[in-house]
This record gives sequence, structure tokens and C-alpha cells, in this order.
Amino acid sequence: MSRFLSVVALAMAALWGVSAGAQEYRSVSAVAAILYDTPSAQGKKLYLVRTGTPLEVLVEIKDWTKVRDAEGGIAWIANPALTKRRMVVVTADQAEVRQSASENAPLAFQASKWVALEFLEGAPPGWVKVRHRDGVSGFVRMMQVWGL
Repeated sequence: MSRFLSVVALAMAALWGVSAGAQEYRSVSAVAAILYDTPSAQGKKLYLVRTGTPLEVLVEIKDWTKVRDAEGGIAWIANPALTKRRMVVVTADQAEVRQSASENAPLAFQASKWVALEFLEGAPPGWVKVRHRDGVSGFVRMMQVWGL
């Protein structure tokens, strides 16, 4: 029985470790970056991603990082194409960015689906502070963006 509990504990620790590592995000730093099916420039080119696109880090090896995008696609990207600058992408049809973290606050701006916004800081529960590339900042509901 003790051996069984040890195996279960190890399995749970492994699962916890996977989910704990899935909390890191990076953004594309290059003008456009290629995502591959393997960690090699000789691999199949899957698609291009734009500057500022947030990607969830799944696995990192010497020169490559395995990532997940906002739509759940998994691919490999060369490490030089990534930056630690935090970005989020709008996943709602239209995100309302408020002047303060409140549904009643005046609207700072609206952002359409797939617009990348710079993550500035956490805010009250359910909100994050973001900045548009034009310099305007405000607070958006976490459920309207991906990359946190």
C-alpha cells in the first residue's frame, strides 16, 4: 500500500509541476516569427505570428521554446524571437478598457478581437491594467484577454 501511495504522490507532483510551469508567457519580439512543428529550422513551417503576440511557454530547451497560442495551437519558436515583455491579446469580440477597474468607470478605449495590449500590472480581482500601442492605458476584464 505504501508503494501505491508513493506512486500516486509522484504522479500528482508531476501533474502539478506541468500546470505550474504553464503560467509563463512571453511575447514575439521580431517583426514576424515562424512557428515550427519541431525545435529545428529544418522542421515544417506552420505559420507566422506578429510582433507582440503572447505565447504560453510549455517547454524550453537550449535554442527553442514550445509554446501554445490563444487558440490552443502548439508549436516551436526560436528563442531569439521571444521577449519577456508581457503582452495580452483580446479574445472577446470587443474589449472595453476602462479608466479604472470598475464596470461603471468611463471608457478609456475599446479594442477589437486579436488586438495585442501590453500588460502593465495586476489590478483588483478580475481586472488587469493594459496599454495600447498608441499609449492609452486602462483596465480590462481578465476574461476579455488571453496571456495572463
